[in-house]
Amino acid sequence: MKMKLMALSLALMGIIASCTKDKENDTPTGNGVVKLEFFNNVGSSILNLDNQWYLNEHGDSFKVSKLNYYISNIKLNATYNPYTETESYHLVQQSDASSRAFDLATVPAGTYTGLTFTIGVDSLRNVSGAQTGALDPTNGMFWSWNTGYIMFKMEGTSPQSGQLDKGLVFHFGGFSGANSVLRTVTLNFATPIKVTTSGENHVHITGDLLALFKSPNIINFANTSSVQMPGAEAKGMADNYANMFTVTYAGL
Repeated sequence: MKMKLMALSLALMGIIASCTKDKENDTPTGNGVVKLEFFNNVGSSILNLDNQWYLNEHGDSFKVSKLNYYISNIKLNATYNPYTETESYHLVQQSDASSRAFDLATVPAGTYTGLTFTIGVDSLRNVSGAQTGALDPTNGMFWSWNTGYIMFKMEGTSPQSGQLDKGLVFHFGGFSGANSVLRTVTLNFATPIKVTTSGENHVHITGDLLALFKSPNIINFANTSSVQMPGAEAKGMADNYANMFTVTYAGL
């Protein structure tokens, strides 16, 4: 009887070991590439700088001459092993197509369900002294060591603007306290993506500029046409741009 039990135990151990080995062999290994591509729209229209009129939620018409914003601290979400990009700071500029697409080049093979990122530059980098690349002050997205980076910049014109020149100037900064304009966004993929060492996944993220003027705070250009310092107005419009992004495609 003891011999039979011992034999049965050894057999079960062999089955468990075999299953474990098979599971290990099925686990993806290596790194793959995920290309993030940002597209900026105004409602259902592609954003065209300087030469197209749009209508905001309040009914004010406007043109856009500049749209820049920082995307940072990018993370691909997964059930077990999320991926976080290192040195994750990107300046997206509508006037520069090359800035609107970039690779996450060392993503571990696996399945990812969505992504999380920050609109703006985190507080640490705001007080870290002179920097280079996307964070170089010469990019025109930096105020001073006290007030830090401009997280989101939009400029244009509107006949309804309260400014003498009918301009629209929205420069949102402020990285600490109750009026911080940093916003963290989490977007889920309609279908999880599978990263492998072959092939390249693409994730298209569309920003709808109408959201900047819509919800939860409807913007009237006669009353709000220039915001160029940290404060309650900038904070309120940051609450709006937190809602502007959606994933419109994710896959090979």
